[in-house]
Amino acid sequence: MNHMEATSSISRRYLHDEVAERLRELIHSGELEPKSRVNELELAERFGISRTPLREAIKILATEGLLELLPNRGARVASITNHEIDEMIEVVAGLEAIAADLACQRITDEEIASIEAIHRQMVAAWEKGDHLNYFTLNRKIHEAIMAASRNNTLQDLYKGLSGRIQRTRYSAHKTSEQWHRAVTEHVTMIELLKSRDGENLAKLMRVHIRGKKQVILAAYGENT
Repeated sequence: MNHMEATSSISRRYLHDEVAERLRELIHSGELEPKSRVNELELAERFGISRTPLREAIKILATEGLLELLPNRGARVASITNHEIDEMIEVVAGLEAIAADLACQRITDEEIASIEAIHRQMVAAWEKGDHLNYFTLNRKIHEAIMAASRNNTLQDLYKGLSGRIQRTRYSAHKTSEQWHRAVTEHVTMIELLKSRDGENLAKLMRVHIRGKKQVILAAYGENT
């Protein structure tokens, strides 16, 4: 095999890994929701690739449990059992509570100002009914607080455990009352972060994350 052939082979191998990463992001962001079908033609056109690397990427995500292969019918985003949702929510709530407490000890004024700016954009998106932008900004706030904990071990655990519900926690649709409550809790979060009240922010974070459980169960639970 000459040098050109080796380079081409490596490029092809890297391509399906890159496609797999882009698919993960679509799932994690909620753009591809649980139980939704994977439209191969649409995604191939979107990524500007053939179906071959896309199908290789789909197999990768299937082994990770993010996608389910359907006999002769392509693939769909994996469903989540009620028990799995319950367990994962509790663990993520605990990790985010720890992060909130640590963040209040270590966060800078500049980081708080940045989170507050994202919060204002999120509220504006909520008021306009811009759901996709709201969920994206909501996610950024939680990830920024996690980053402010300055604890790499905690962040690694969070990334590994929250991945399977990341696609549901930011995309499950709420009632008007539930949505208002979530936004109100975010307002209080910012206030507690600014006052660096780690104890109460940790308590609120647990309540906030647990509050997503019924919304997620209603939208993506095994009985839906």
